Amino acid sequence: MLKWLRVNVAEMCAMSYARCPLSVPTQMNYSARQTSALMRYASDELSTAGTGTLADATAGHLLASLALGFSRDANTTRLTRKEHRGPLRVQKALYPEGPDCCHGVIIHPPGGVVGGDELRISMDVGDAAHALISTPGAAKWYRANGHISRQRLDITVGRRAMLEWLPQETILFNEADVVFDSHITLQKDARYLGCEILCFGRTASGERFAQGRVRQSVKIFSERTPIFIEQGELLGNGGLMGSVLGMAGHTVCANLLCAGAPLANPLLESVRKACAPLVGETAKFGATQLKTLVLARYLGDSSEVARQVMLAAWRVLRPALLGREPTELRIWNT
Repeated sequence: MLKWLRVNVAEMCAMSYARCPLSVPTQMNYSARQTSALMRYASDELSTAGTGTLADATAGHLLASLALGFSRDANTTRLTRKEHRGPLRVQKALYPEGPDCCHGVIIHPPGGVVGGDELRISMDVGDAAHALISTPGAAKWYRANGHISRQRLDITVGRRAMLEWLPQETILFNEADVVFDSHITLQKDARYLGCEILCFGRTASGERFAQGRVRQSVKIFSERTPIFIEQGELLGNGGLMGSVLGMAGHTVCANLLCAGAPLANPLLESVRKACAPLVGETAKFGATQLKTLVLARYLGDSSEVARQVMLAAWRVLRPALLGREPTELRIWNT
């Protein structure tokens, strides 16, 4: 059994994942809307997509990548690199808080990821720059189709730079087989604040995550020194979906992770007080600190409540970690 590393289980509702047999998933093809979007973007990318992307798309699997770079120019953070292959793009740079913080929205036009697809996102925030990146809606990972889907996230935050990675929720359809791999490197005096919300199954439609597999790895380095490593595996038909050591019968888990600077202990109590009234009687919430890292977790059954809890924690932690007052995340309300 793979266990979460460096997590206070009692306080953080930590999840340990166990291995067990996985049934053969059912075939699932792209919808007409997805196919149309893929064909449109394939046409746009013929000259730039590269052999790997086109070959994968022809075989029925899609490899899409996006590389973003942000640089400080006087008192302005500019989006200075924007390279994409396949249907994975970023909208124009936005400045709702002023020129020193650049907001960006990553879009994936097909609307979902099927078995065998792979997304690769890299972000490089230059020295003293500040970027906030989000998504316009929930990410959907469909049933495995006999193939593993993957997402690779590579983040580098330069000296005295700041990155806020705040995507909306991820919905894992029944029989999905997904690997999430995140690698984050912080240079001296860098700050990172990242959020994740995972929804197992579509409970509003009566669908449970009864079959499938999710593997996840998160590694954070301060320069070359690891400060946080967390990895695990969850099986839809495994015992930990119902165990108090795992999902405890719940369907939604979320975490907000802040790294790069030690924060005062009273701040944790402020996070707990801000989030506790939102959690409800059956869900769980915890917050803890590991040297230069603060981690807040939610475990429940509502993606909407998870969003509210994560935003409440973010509103407390952002000023303390980044020295900036919380702003309205308009994209989360659309």
